[in-house]
Amino acid sequence: MSLQHTVKAVVRKGEQFYVAECVEIAVVTQGKTLDEALTNLQEAVDLHLEGEEPSEFGLVASQTTLVTMELEPVGAKA
Repeated sequence: MSLQHTVKAVVRKGEQFYVAECVEIAVVTQGKTLDEALTNLQEAVDLHLEGEEPSEFGLVASQTTLVTMELEPVGAKA
């Protein structure tokens, strides 16, 4: 098995907050702003992997976080 160098996450606008959710590991967090959501995401990933062997999650020891953002176009109408 090849180990991954990235933790993939998706950030989308929820009803009140931006929600950040990892694709491969069980990490979900939120923030009032995009910056806050991304900061919380990095902290949550670090805490989730703290004291764990990254290879058990299919990751290298020093991974990065790759984020995809799902944002609505400006001026979009429902």
